[in-house]
Amino acid sequence: MAIPLVLDCDPGHDDAMALLLAVADPAVELLAVTTVAGNQTVDKCTVNARRVLSLAGVTDVPVARGADRPLVRRLRIADDVHGQTGLDGPLFDTEPTVPESPSPAHDVLIDVLRKHSTPVTIVATGALTNVARLLSSEPALIPKIAEIVWMGGSTDRGNIAPLAEANAYVDPEAADQVARSGVPFTMCGLNVTHQALVTDDVLARFERIGTSLARICVEWMTFFASTYRQLWGFEAPPLHDPVAVARVIDPAIVRCVEANVVVETKGEWTAGATAVDLFHYTGRTPNAQVAVELDREAFWTRIVDAVTALG
Repeated sequence: MAIPLVLDCDPGHDDAMALLLAVADPAVELLAVTTVAGNQTVDKCTVNARRVLSLAGVTDVPVARGADRPLVRRLRIADDVHGQTGLDGPLFDTEPTVPESPSPAHDVLIDVLRKHSTPVTIVATGALTNVARLLSSEPALIPKIAEIVWMGGSTDRGNIAPLAEANAYVDPEAADQVARSGVPFTMCGLNVTHQALVTDDVLARFERIGTSLARICVEWMTFFASTYRQLWGFEAPPLHDPVAVARVIDPAIVRCVEANVVVETKGEWTAGATAVDLFHYTGRTPNAQVAVELDREAFWTRIVDAVTALG
């Protein structure tokens, strides 16, 4: 049976590709999409989520607007990476056809968890603000969460600060709450997503699909490549967020190890750093599955197959 899944995201080019994978891969059933401020404002991220689902021909998945700011900090967006719309690149000449849910993300998450007959996996590809609020306000629903799989953090360096990955940096207090919650937690950080590089052979695979959706995917990834080249000198950009979805689809695609993870919230220079105890220095009990290795061929095959299936 397909794994029931909610995708909490802030589209974002890599979030857009994660959405397409979650929509089309038969291993998962996408129940809802919730949005959070991060790559852009929550208003723009919500429009982008609706736009991606419209392009995919999806009409039965609710899109609900979530937190417009972190729990306690000022919002920092990534317009230098994702552009003024959050999804710069293709020129869209029509409004999204998928409507926004009249209920906020918090209520949609509660409703999905209460109504679904089996525990639901939450994949988060942005700041963990929505997830932290859910856990703190509805502890009775925690048993209805099978797992939280997060694209965020890093076992190595950061990408928005020396030691902080962007999704952790935007709301470190939320990330710390989720990591400490006791809910099964998987962290897919930069150390593994930097193995998901959009090389020329990958772009060629999408170009061979030959559909308008595949061409838009190429434009998204090409725009993303240009900002990554300018900011960090990458010859090929890493496609972060679909790694978290791929981990749910087939755990063999993303190899993980058990480790203790805490998120720095007070350091003057290290806020948002994920302290991952890979070698058990601290003696703290592991609280996370930490991604360390990607099966690159299997990963790209699942995404190419998903975009092909969407036609």
